[in-house]
Amino acid sequence: MATTERKPLLLDFEKPLAELATRIDQIRQLAEENGVDVSGQIRQLEARAMQLREEIFTSLSPSQRLQVARHPRRPSTLDYIQAISDEWMELHGDRCGGDDPALVGGVGRLSGQPVVMLGHQKGRDTKDNIARNFGMPYPGGYRKAMRLMEHANKFSMPILTFIDTPGAWSGVEAEHQGQGEAIAYNLREMFCLDVPIICTVIGEGGSGGALGIGVGDRLLMFEHSVYTVATPEACAAILWKDAAKAPQAAVALKIISHDLKKLGIIDQILSEPTGGAHSDPLKAATTLKQVLLENLDELNRLTAPERRQLRYEKFRKIGVFIEVAH
Repeated sequence: MATTERKPLLLDFEKPLAELATRIDQIRQLAEENGVDVSGQIRQLEARAMQLREEIFTSLSPSQRLQVARHPRRPSTLDYIQAISDEWMELHGDRCGGDDPALVGGVGRLSGQPVVMLGHQKGRDTKDNIARNFGMPYPGGYRKAMRLMEHANKFSMPILTFIDTPGAWSGVEAEHQGQGEAIAYNLREMFCLDVPIICTVIGEGGSGGALGIGVGDRLLMFEHSVYTVATPEACAAILWKDAAKAPQAAVALKIISHDLKKLGIIDQILSEPTGGAHSDPLKAATTLKQVLLENLDELNRLTAPERRQLRYEKFRKIGVFIEVAH
């Protein structure tokens, strides 16, 4: 039976890696056809390819990290949930008349512990992306998320959220349905919940759409994810009236994990496999599960009032600065 392999989706800065991989394949094929042993040369080239991949992915610019965060094959919320949970049941509807597929959630078990897991969900192809509105929720998505979080609070289940959206949907229909109110309500209510809340930026964390499920005791972030008040393209269009200056905006916005850790906005950076989470999704999921369990263990030792107070203090510290007089 014939089988087909998925062709890799290459980013611009990955082209040298693709060229080296093609060269290795050509040498291997010629060696087989001519019965020549070139295993030593191939090992050297493979070692060089590994070294080159490491060099490329440890020196990515903010705009290149944004490309990785937006990679079509980057693991999604449902991918991670299915990989890390013992069992999982998706729940639907906001109890106000709709169900938004751009934000998914449900109940499950993480190493035997009952939890509620929810997050933004992008599509895998054009058809799926249209169905899920490219991971940009309507107000109903945030109301569904809040319903699930209230359920978790009632039954003392920790909440795990996964952030991966360019932003909440900003169309006229969303505004008619109360987009701003839905996000603001979530922000207020998440501060009041008694149970542990861990938020993880797994891809692209954009604007209020990310914040709508982003208030937690711990904010984790994958190494090549981004978290920003506005997309670099939107920022460039606003500041310079030129979206082509997005790379410059990406630097100024401090959107990458290491900058955000220094600023005290995120609590922990999760390492990714060399080449990004899409290069080895199972390894990325293993890292995520381990870190979630470690943080849950710490948070479960605190009382509900202690968690609420620490959560409040954590967000009060964001944006604090000291002006030095000259």
